[in-house]
Amino acid sequence: MTQTVRLTAFSHGAGCACKLSPADLQTVLGLVRADDAPSDPNLLVGFDTADDAAVYRLRDDLAIVVTTDFFTPIVDDPYDWGRVAAANALSDVYAMGGTPVLALNLVAWPRDGLPFDLLARVLDGGADTARAAGCLIAGGHSIDDAEPKYGLAVVGTVDPARVLTNAGARPGDALVLTKPIGLGVISTAARREAAPAELLATAVAVMTTLNAAARDAALAVGVNAATDVTGFGLLGHLRELCAGSGVHAVVHAGAVPVIAGVRELISAGMVAGGTQRNLAFVAPDVEFGDLAEDERILLADAQTSGGLLLSVPPDRVQRLLDACRERGTLASAVIGQVTDGELREGVPGRRITVHS
Repeated sequence: MTQTVRLTAFSHGAGCACKLSPADLQTVLGLVRADDAPSDPNLLVGFDTADDAAVYRLRDDLAIVVTTDFFTPIVDDPYDWGRVAAANALSDVYAMGGTPVLALNLVAWPRDGLPFDLLARVLDGGADTARAAGCLIAGGHSIDDAEPKYGLAVVGTVDPARVLTNAGARPGDALVLTKPIGLGVISTAARREAAPAELLATAVAVMTTLNAAARDAALAVGVNAATDVTGFGLLGHLRELCAGSGVHAVVHAGAVPVIAGVRELISAGMVAGGTQRNLAFVAPDVEFGDLAEDERILLADAQTSGGLLLSVPPDRVQRLLDACRERGTLASAVIGQVTDGELREGVPGRRITVHS
């Protein structure tokens, strides 16, 4: 059938902007009983550093990476939504240095509100992206829901000795970003029918690009820490990396790659509520100086299927940049540095200074 339904009209927040804010998650996790925290020497990565996925060691030479991610429609085309959602879920495995192997579909669908042929196109998009990653979708789970949602639960594999985490950054490291930002701004504009077609096509191309090349470059060169930039924005995920590693960081705002046309959309008010919550959450830990408000919003913009943020030793920076470019990453920009983290109110690290 001809696509006439605007899927984003069914969404209260596009893509990763629909997620609970970092402040909300912090509140919830603070209420979880401490004795519920898993304790197992084979659990190499759990939720204590807010990393991208869990990693569990099966053998000395084999660990599994387990993650899940799903969200509301970010674009109106059902096939593209499926592609973006799948790439976003797979990204968490790449951020840990792993290889996706097996996935399950997660579906919420208004059975009386949207035709099932649209859902079939969503699933086709997800399957094609998973197939391109060498990952098998072998089933899933669905529920009837007033708001459509789609994503994947993913299992990957990784060598326990080569796991990438967000807790290994060291003072002196350079911070490298492998995709441009601005995706949340564009998806918000698309939901309000204010995104130019060419700009939306660019965003879809960025969001459907797998982070496999960035992972390969990071593993080939050797980085100290990694995370992917998604719903909490660049500053939010950098804050988690700093907190997990006990370090501070400096960001050079002018060096951060941004999709052309995004700043004009911010000026026009195309800012997601999730981005505003991101900025409010990170603000106490960020020294913005005289950085303009629009630029602060951009650095907190809620990304969907964004790039990898890598912390790399200074003597490996050029090798990493070369490796990224050789493998075809969308960007390979040094955007800042890691600095010494001092205790502040008993908490190590996580202070970020932004220079314009």
